[in-house]
Amino acid sequence: MRARQQDSLAASTIQRIVTVLSAIFSTALLNQIIFIHPCEGVVLPKVGRKPLKTITPEQFGEFYSHIDGEVFQLLVEVAIEPGLRWGEPSELRMKDLERPSGILTASRAAVEIAPRLHSTGGRFLAKDYPKDGKFRRLKPRRPLVTRIAAFALANGIRDEDLLFQFPDHDDAPIPELPDGVDLGMTSPNDKGRRYRHGTTAAYTNGKCRCEHCRTAFARYRALRRAEGKDQPRRRRQVNTDGHIPAQCFRTNIWHPAREEADLPKDITPHELRHAHASWLLAGGADLMVVKERLGHASITTTERYLHTLPNADDTALDALANIRGRNRQNANRLPIS
Repeated sequence: MRARQQDSLAASTIQRIVTVLSAIFSTALLNQIIFIHPCEGVVLPKVGRKPLKTITPEQFGEFYSHIDGEVFQLLVEVAIEPGLRWGEPSELRMKDLERPSGILTASRAAVEIAPRLHSTGGRFLAKDYPKDGKFRRLKPRRPLVTRIAAFALANGIRDEDLLFQFPDHDDAPIPELPDGVDLGMTSPNDKGRRYRHGTTAAYTNGKCRCEHCRTAFARYRALRRAEGKDQPRRRRQVNTDGHIPAQCFRTNIWHPAREEADLPKDITPHELRHAHASWLLAGGADLMVVKERLGHASITTTERYLHTLPNADDTALDALANIRGRNRQNANRLPIS
């Protein structure tokens, strides 16, 4: 019976169990409780790796247009451009950005813990440094650096302050549209229909993402939330020291935007890191540079992001078409005997 139960375990489950056991036996061996490591020489079943899939730039653009709130839009941009892990952008402070050079230093990560485990009853700890124990110095594009600086200036964020602080949604003002101004009509959609700018119809049916149409849709959502009609409804107060809780972000920001953009349910915030690596490699970035930006210990991990986009093989196919076309031309030029 036990043998049959063991055989039914997946290879990945067996590997995880052996990893935990190995760590326990290693500690026991180090403390001289045992003198032989039982896991040494154990042959584990191979685990087949599923190919990584990631969102395309077009999918990200559609998803980004549905993110609610300037703070969260900028947070998502800062997460995807340098390829940060979730705990890194949520702990970023203005002192981590060198404004003249535009270099961003990821040197800490925010970790959520149970209040009973916190020395002061809080929920967040900032630890130096996340995962691989190394600082990473990354360079976002200059427009993003400019936007971060403008956002910090407009919101009075100082060097020691968190760049992304959990906003009080209940006190957030409802967006307003310009009064008595003709904003014009949208371009025809796929059915040839046009809609007036600054309306929800232009946003939903016309797929317009101009400032006025986005404001109209944000106003519509804010009014429904205030009346308790929309999902997510009026957000409850969250116990936080200013850090953005991961679960709150996923529930109130990420999932609604993902559903609006019609993306699969398995697209998580960590997917932004996958997308960053995949886009860089598809664009021709050096593999070692991508490895350093992501903070991978092994280049083998970075190689997994090769050929993850749907059009990743287009370059190879173009090269194949070119060489075959050249061979045909050479064959046509051969003299007829």
